[in-house]
Amino acid sequence: MQRVFSFFGDVGREVKKVSWPKRKELTSYTITVLATVIFFAVFFAVLDLGISELIRLILE
Repeated sequence: MQRVFSFFGDVGREVKKVSWPKRKELTSYTITVLATVIFFAVFFAVLDLGISELIRLILE
């Protein structure tokens, strides 16, 4: 049981050493991630639609 308490004590000390991002950085990173996810979602949706139409034309 002592090892568990020691582990969580070590975790607490390490978390205090972490350099957390400032609010402006966090906002910038969040916008970048969301824009990237939206871009790839639209890209793959269009690609999927195009391939589906191409297969539909070939099979008809």
